[in-house]
Amino acid sequence: MRTTDLRKGVTLVETILASVILCRAGRAPGAISTRALGQSNLNRQYETAASLADQQLAMIDYMGVEDFILAGQTEGWYQGPNQQYRWVVATRSEGIDSLYTVQVTIAWVGSRRVHSVSVQTRLNGTGGTVELVGL
Repeated sequence: MRTTDLRKGVTLVETILASVILCRAGRAPGAISTRALGQSNLNRQYETAASLADQQLAMIDYMGVEDFILAGQTEGWYQGPNQQYRWVVATRSEGIDSLYTVQVTIAWVGSRRVHSVSVQTRLNGTGGTVELVGL
């Protein structure tokens, strides 16, 4: 007599295989989300660094490059909400009246490596303030 086993159902191996496939498929969106959040944080750090460089250049322009050099503070630290930034200013006289090339570099450690933003412009050495005589 011939017996056939016509039991319908899912074997243990099929169940384990399906679970593994579903787990891996479910991890992909999580990994993508984690990476996107990390990139968003890094972008925020770059925006902060660019803003700090802009503020530093505005301050140097207001005081005048020559007065800034005389003050003697060409580097320093800024403590942001979640990050510490180091700024360095380098100046070079162009030899034309009071024209200076000013470079501001902002550096910080993030995502296990050093990042930096550097901006360079030319500024008048006497500054943005003007004395009005005779008024």
